[in-house]
Amino acid sequence: MDMLKSEDLSEQYDSSSAPPEEDQDMTVTDGNPSDKPKRRWGRWAVMAIVPLALIAVGGYFWLTSGQSVSTDNAYVQQDRVSVAAEVGGRIIEVNVGANDMVQEGDILFRIDPAPFKIALAQANAAIAAAEVQVQALRTTAAGSSVDISAAREDIAFAQATFERQRALMQRGFTTKADFDAGQHAVEQARERLRQAQADAAESQSFAANARSMPGENPAIAAAKVQRDQAQLNLSRTIVRAPSSGRVAQADRLQIGQMMVSGLPALTIVADKKSWVEANFKETDLAEMNVGQKADLSFDAYPDIKLNGHVESIGAGTGSEFSVLPAQNATGNWVKVTQRVPVRIAIDEESPRPLIAGLSSEVTVDIRSKGK
Repeated sequence: MDMLKSEDLSEQYDSSSAPPEEDQDMTVTDGNPSDKPKRRWGRWAVMAIVPLALIAVGGYFWLTSGQSVSTDNAYVQQDRVSVAAEVGGRIIEVNVGANDMVQEGDILFRIDPAPFKIALAQANAAIAAAEVQVQALRTTAAGSSVDISAAREDIAFAQATFERQRALMQRGFTTKADFDAGQHAVEQARERLRQAQADAAESQSFAANARSMPGENPAIAAAKVQRDQAQLNLSRTIVRAPSSGRVAQADRLQIGQMMVSGLPALTIVADKKSWVEANFKETDLAEMNVGQKADLSFDAYPDIKLNGHVESIGAGTGSEFSVLPAQNATGNWVKVTQRVPVRIAIDEESPRPLIAGLSSEVTVDIRSKGK
C-alpha cells in the first residue's frame, strides 16, 4: 500500500511539474497548433531582411560614392559696372534711385555745365587768336622780300656815294670826314641787308611750319585740340548708363553734392547674365573638368533646381587673391585645405530673379564628360 501511494505521488508530481510538450504548445498557441511554425518563419524573415537591407543601403552608397562633388560655399554672381563721373562738378539733376531698372544710354544724373561752357568759349577764342597770328606770319613773310630789295637799293646808293667821295678824296676836293661817312653808310646798308635776309628766313620758316600739316598751322591745330577737349568735357556733364540693369548704391547721389572725377557714384547690376561661383576644396578637383554637368539649388528658392556646367576653374586659390595673403613660410604654419573658385554657368533661365550674392549649393557630376 505504501509503495502504491508513493508511486501515485511521484506520477502526480511529474505530471504537475513537467506537462507534455503538446500540452505546452497547446497552451501557448491558445489551442491552435498551426500558429507555431508561422511565427518561427516570421522571426527568420525579419532576421534575414534587416541585414539584407543594410547590405543594400551600404552597397548603394558604395556604388554611388565618388560620382559627384558638392559644396554649399557657392554664391550667385552678376556683372557689375561702377559708374563714375569723368569730370568733377556740382550735381544739378538726379534721374534714378535705388533698384531702378535702366536701359543702356539712359541719363543717370547731370553735372553743372557752366564751367565747361566757359572753357569751350576760351578754346574758340584761342583758335581765333592762332588764326590771326598765322595770318600775320604770312604777311610778314610776304613783306620780307620787299625789305631785302630796299636793303640792296640802299647798298647800291651808299656804294655809289662812297665811290664819289673816294674820287674826290684822291683829288683833294673832299675832307676825311666825308670820306669816312660814305664808307660807314655802305657798311650800314650791308647790315640792313643781312637783317632783312634773316627776317625773311625766319618768316619763311614760320610759313613752312604753316604748311607742315594739311590745311592748318600747328598753333591752330593745338587750339582746335583744346576746343575738342572742352567739348568732350561739356558732353561728360551728362552721365548715361553704360549698360542695362538694376541700379544699386544710388543713395550717394544728391542734388548739390560735389562730384569728384573718377569716384564711383553708383553701380549697375546686369541681372540678365548670372553665374555661380563655387569654392570647392582642392581635394575635390582631382576628377573635375570644364564642361561637366552641375546641379544648382538656392537657399532663397528651395523649390528651384537649375542645370549648369563647369565653365572654368580658377587660376589660383582664394587665399592667393586676398587682401592679406597667408604667409606660409612662417614658423607657425598650419596646413589648411584651400578652396579654388570654380565658375558654374547656368544653362536655363530661372523662373525667379537671381540676385547677386544669393547662397547656392552646387553638385558637379564628375562622371560626365568634360572638355
